[in-house]
Amino acid sequence: MSKPITITNIKTILTAPETIPLVVVKIETSEPGLYGLGCATFTQRYLAVATAIDQYLKPYLIGKDVANIEDIWQTCQVNGYWRNGPITNNALSGVDMALWDIKGKVAGMPVYDLLGGKARAGAAVYRHADGKSLSEVEENVRKYMEQGLLYIRCQWGGYGGRIDQIKAPENAPEGTYFDPHGYARNTIKLFDHIRNAVGDDIELLHDVHERLAPIEAVRLSKNLEPYRLFFLEDALSPEAVDWFAIMRQQSSTPIAMGELFTHPQEWLPLIQNRLIDFIRCHISTIGGITPAKKLAHLCEAFGIRTAWHGPGDVSPVGHAANLHIDLSSYNFGVQEWWGPSDLIKEVFPGTPELRGGYLYANDKPGLGIDIDEKLAAQYPPDNANAIRPKLWTTARTPDGGSWRP
Repeated sequence: MSKPITITNIKTILTAPETIPLVVVKIETSEPGLYGLGCATFTQRYLAVATAIDQYLKPYLIGKDVANIEDIWQTCQVNGYWRNGPITNNALSGVDMALWDIKGKVAGMPVYDLLGGKARAGAAVYRHADGKSLSEVEENVRKYMEQGLLYIRCQWGGYGGRIDQIKAPENAPEGTYFDPHGYARNTIKLFDHIRNAVGDDIELLHDVHERLAPIEAVRLSKNLEPYRLFFLEDALSPEAVDWFAIMRQQSSTPIAMGELFTHPQEWLPLIQNRLIDFIRCHISTIGGITPAKKLAHLCEAFGIRTAWHGPGDVSPVGHAANLHIDLSSYNFGVQEWWGPSDLIKEVFPGTPELRGGYLYANDKPGLGIDIDEKLAAQYPPDNANAIRPKLWTTARTPDGGSWRP
């Protein structure tokens, strides 16, 4: 029997080439030159995740057999007793993805092959078209159409819509102000304009980002039916998911949910009762590839497709993990894609490539991605900036009241 390959070191790499703090885990092994990379990015609390990895998971995992991914995932999930939180889950995700990367390299196979092989040649993506005016949104939609994109998310003035007419009270606290009622009305105007301008041969999406009271979200979903959205994203906050049953009774607009989920009991009722159409968890925040692939299989049984979270605060390693699950999942729907800069591609060689609306893996063993640690070190995160209140997560209604992000 061959000697097992064991974990000899775990490094937490913090970098911010695009100013967004990213957390990447590197697991080194007893096999010379063999290592794996994983994404543990929780941008808003990245130092807490790094501490959890460096001070708690690393001492526990040194010497463990890299082959035993399932056992390592299960024991790491519970060895801190309290579980299913974003800090612990992201720390665990970094380890989990890195172990899958190693397993693929040992087998000489891409991770998607380990997950059952390709169910498609490429993964269709959607990108974000925003603008301060209807004409600007339309212009950005057309640019993406010219690039070959088949799915485009449309926003008018960012999350919560236009803010140019909001009148805040005296001494209003800092935050991102929005008018929920004006936003809901303008969103209908937006899709009436875009659908009439570009026709029916492009799939349109929209992100509410929790910015409406539940009954207003229901009304918006109904009012958007004539424009045949591919899906309406995060129409409700995780604290208001019971309202999805009411929304389902009144509207046929497809619903995507899950970006903020961390606990299985948040998604299980929605899946079992077929109250959503797309699951879009942030894979590192639920613990990595291991739970995400199980979640994809669960959704398949209930006719629900995947649309994993894919913004700039997922590292390219995390985007590669998204892609490998996309390619190997029968019930894949669409993949969010942020569009990496040239610098990001230098720091992370092997970053997946977008061509003509589809994302492609490079077919190398493992996740097919690497990191230039010396270059990454030249772009350290600015913690002083990171700990300041994030305006986009400090949403406020016109009277200054706090709202969900």
